[in-house]
Amino acid sequence: MTVPSDQDRSEEAGLPAPPADGPGLFGDAPSPPPAAAAATPYRVLARKYRPTTFDDLIGQETTVRILRNAFALGRVAHAFMLTGVRGVGKTTTARIIARALNCTGPDGQGGPTADPCGVCPNCVAILADRHPDVLEMDAASRTGVDDVREIIEATRFRPMQGRMKVFIIDEVHMLSRNAFNALLKTLEEPPAQVTFIFATTELRKVPVTVLSRCQTFALRRVPQVALAAHFDRIAQAENVRFTPDALSLIARAADGSVRDGLSLLDQAIAQGTLDGEGGTDAAPIGMDLVADMLGLADRGLIFDLLDAVLEGKPERALEITTDVYERGGDLGVMLGDVLELVHTISRIKAIPALRDNPDLPEAERQRGAALAERVPVPVLGRTWQMLLKGLAEVEQAPDRRQAAEMILIRLCYVADLPPPGDLVRRIMGQDAAAAPVQVSAAPPNASVNGQGAQGSAAISGGRDGDREIRMVANGGMRVEGTPHPVPEVGRAEIVQPEPEQVTAPRTWREAVAFVSGRDAMLHGHLRHATHLVSFAPPLVTIRVERNSLPGLARRLETVLREGTGDPAWQVRQSEEEGEATLAEQGAEIIQLHRAAAQAHPLVQAAMQVFPTARLGEVTDHALDDYGLPPEEMVSQTLAPDLEFAPLDADLVEEDDLDTDDFA
Repeated sequence: MTVPSDQDRSEEAGLPAPPADGPGLFGDAPSPPPAAAAATPYRVLARKYRPTTFDDLIGQETTVRILRNAFALGRVAHAFMLTGVRGVGKTTTARIIARALNCTGPDGQGGPTADPCGVCPNCVAILADRHPDVLEMDAASRTGVDDVREIIEATRFRPMQGRMKVFIIDEVHMLSRNAFNALLKTLEEPPAQVTFIFATTELRKVPVTVLSRCQTFALRRVPQVALAAHFDRIAQAENVRFTPDALSLIARAADGSVRDGLSLLDQAIAQGTLDGEGGTDAAPIGMDLVADMLGLADRGLIFDLLDAVLEGKPERALEITTDVYERGGDLGVMLGDVLELVHTISRIKAIPALRDNPDLPEAERQRGAALAERVPVPVLGRTWQMLLKGLAEVEQAPDRRQAAEMILIRLCYVADLPPPGDLVRRIMGQDAAAAPVQVSAAPPNASVNGQGAQGSAAISGGRDGDREIRMVANGGMRVEGTPHPVPEVGRAEIVQPEPEQVTAPRTWREAVAFVSGRDAMLHGHLRHATHLVSFAPPLVTIRVERNSLPGLARRLETVLREGTGDPAWQVRQSEEEGEATLAEQGAEIIQLHRAAAQAHPLVQAAMQVFPTARLGEVTDHALDDYGLPPEEMVSQTLAPDLEFAPLDADLVEEDDLDTDDFA
């Protein structure tokens, strides 16, 4: 049955037909809905701005230079081990190497290159993670022997599309021992068209048998300045603005990881633009918003908190703590920030050039330098130790806020106490500018309040050198130097010290031994590279071998003068031959002893019974540290007759024998 059209009905009724593209008899036909725009899924910044060439990698200049040179020279290894902390670019570098190995250039005729074109079929397929010859495996989820055997089996076949088969194994340290063993032979002698690239964050867990078959590249943490600049470029590409302090805070929280930093940057962009900040025409995203997002206290508050602690103001410290707590900040993280700030100030105090270091944020350079000027190192060290111990207490306490506040109260309390060095000098009657005290050993029977101490250390000094304070193991102390007993203050006891006596060296060998405890490097050169010409104290004449320690004579003269307290010592150099060095004399004595031992009838008889035996080290306990006999015995025979036990002597147990002398 045929249904008549509108035009047929109009003709039958004598009515004009409507236009073909006009409205129908029953009104306009509804227009078809517009085609829905294809929704593009959002890609996070860590994926969107993932490096695709060696030039895109930041903070890895050494690794990039080596790889570029390897491709330029055609010396590309068959196995790579990339190690480093999370997010520094290990897997990214592995994919760039895979593209560099398989790139054919825009014309399809190119070879391996350190600058892949990005437009050839192999580059495009690898960038899209769909190249059949570039296989990635996560060893964290596939740890068994069967998974490795699949890889080994795949190496038997030639590449299907590319020039090389590339196997990228991430977190390779997670493989089992049997899996590593199954991989060893193939890893040592892989087919010519196969390259292995391993990535790991735990290099120490990878067997050395695997490491010895790979070229290892340690990817470094990216410096904060480089991270902040990188994040600024990405933010500008996303049409978002940040203040420099905000970017520095994100870079510091990233801890050298580019991926971690980009994740934080992504989160900050989402939060800032939602609040009306960060746009092209709006105010830039500031440090306060980023600090709130990270759960950190404002950097200025951390400085204020450390100021309050060092000035002994508990009410101000607790006020800042309450402010941070009400803003949702973690007080454990706050204490960690204070600990980091103490470390930064200590570094500025130790290395003044850091005040102008661009790697440090502006707050650290200004306020940190001011704190370093007025806070002594002992106070910084004491604060560091108390905070370090307090952080562990916060993690174990049932209430983190209570634990954090108790730590700050303790720090404020000890702020009024002098450093241990000042306390010692006050007890000794010295002022704060006294010379540093010297540490010496204490007698084993040192006691405090009549109780024996397990160990002790003596610190001597004073205006007249007549006092000595002993710090004993159980926390007490005693001052030595006053002959009469004094009233006990705390845990102190006064005794008389014994003066130290220094004997000047009488011979060249004694002079060399005198130097050994004062200058180890000088002692080594005196023993091995110095020839005595004459020794007539206080005048010493020597000949020094070439390429020896520069300024040796002047250095020896200084040690002798300062060590003996006699400024008359003089050391002169001569071109005369002089005696052999002490090391050469000792070696000659050893050879004489060895020859005498080999010639002994009992040793020769033993050699005949045991033809494969060899004579071990010959030791003479009468020799000194230089292998020489005592100087009062020099006139005697250098190699005395060896003595052996009589035939009727008791036998030595086998366990007591030194078997190292025979092989």
